[in-house]
This record gives sequence, C-alpha cells and structure tokens, in this order.
Amino acid sequence: MSGILLEVCVDDPDGLMAAIEGGADRIELCSALAVGGLTPSRGLMALAGPPPVPVYAMIRPRPGDFVYGPADLDAMRRDIDAARDAGLAGVVLGASLSDGRLDAQMLRKLTGHAAGLGLTLHRAFDLVPDFAEAMVIAEDLGFERILTAGGARSALEAVETLARLIEMAPGRISIMPGSGITVDTIDVLLPRFAIKEVHSSCSVREPAQDPRLMAMGFVSGDRRRTDAATVRALKARLNALSARP
Repeated sequence: MSGILLEVCVDDPDGLMAAIEGGADRIELCSALAVGGLTPSRGLMALAGPPPVPVYAMIRPRPGDFVYGPADLDAMRRDIDAARDAGLAGVVLGASLSDGRLDAQMLRKLTGHAAGLGLTLHRAFDLVPDFAEAMVIAEDLGFERILTAGGARSALEAVETLARLIEMAPGRISIMPGSGITVDTIDVLLPRFAIKEVHSSCSVREPAQDPRLMAMGFVSGDRRRTDAATVRALKARLNALSARP
C-alpha cells in the first residue's frame, strides 16, 4: 500500500494554520462545518492562497439540501471565481435532483465553470439511490475523487459499502472515506481495503469560554476546533498503516 493522503477540513483561519502546521496533505476550506460545510468567505480563501499544500474550497451556498436553482448557480459560479482568484487548487462540488440522484446538468455547468481547477464530489453522493450510476456521472464530469461515508452518517457505519464502492470505482476516481475518521477509528478502515486518501476534521471539542455567547445563540455547546497535534497524530498513524507489508 502506498502512502495515504490526509485531507483536513477547516472553517476558520486558526484551523487553516493548525492543519498546515500538523502536516495535512490537502485542506478542504469551508465555513460552518457544524452544518456540513458551506462556502468559505473571500477573505478566508485569500488567506489560504497561494498555500503550501493544495486547498480545495467548498462551494455550497447555503445549508440544507443540494437541490439548486438559478440564483444558487449564479452564486456558486461567483464563488468558484473567488477560489480561482485566490490561487486555490480546486473546488468541492455537489448537486442533487429532488429524488437524490446527482443533478448532472447542474454539475456540468459548475464543473465547466471550474475548468482548470481540481474537482471533488462532496457527500451529496451519499444521498444517491444508485452509486454505480453516480460514479459514471462523476467520472464523465472529470471529478478526481468522491468524498463519501458510504451512504451513512459515518464511514464507520458503512465499511462494507465503502469496500464495494472502492471495487466499483472507475480507475480515474478515488473513493475518499470521510465522517467519523479519527486516530482511534482509522484502524476499522485500514488495512481492510486499499485507499489513497482519507478526510477528517482532526478537531477537538472546545467549550465556550463565555456562557453569554451560548445564551445568545452566537456559539453552540459542541464547538470543535482543528488541532495541529491531532492532525499530526492521524498523519503518523496513516504512515504507519501504509508501511505495513
């Protein structure tokens, strides 16, 4: 097994610096990770580029579903432009039809607008009724990888499904497990099957320092912070697992 790449998702400047300091191989740049990640601000994109490691910006204009209309498309195109202007390596995209299938028409417009940037298909993939069909669409549109928890809330709940997806995946697409992957859980996935990359928040729980912030709804009680030591520990564990014969 070759070395396993670690992608770390972050949603603020401190998290970005912690991921880089800890040795992340790639960064998914977001805002609002508490709702699965939204498009980062232009300021955060500018701070991230040009980066010492590849940075992919999440392009998701609002929380909720991934069924997008013309106004959403306009916003997402502008956000892709911002990622390109900031010198980022790629973007993270996804779009669904009302029945959960990938919206190939919408994704074609988005990927076309993102020409020249790297492409990750996000966890809209986990909602599809037919994984094989969705992978064909992703390959046709030029996605490099699919971030997935195997259709479950956590990758650890769908290990067998992930194994099947890796076997099914076209040669040009990487299946990147994500959600619930930590130093303590990575052994459940590895070395069960050969993967090239994993996705993790590498975060630690951080209680609110001021109870008034919680009382007014400015922060939640389960705020998490990207931790450089956690990034470093997970990367070391991946290296150790990769080195096994």
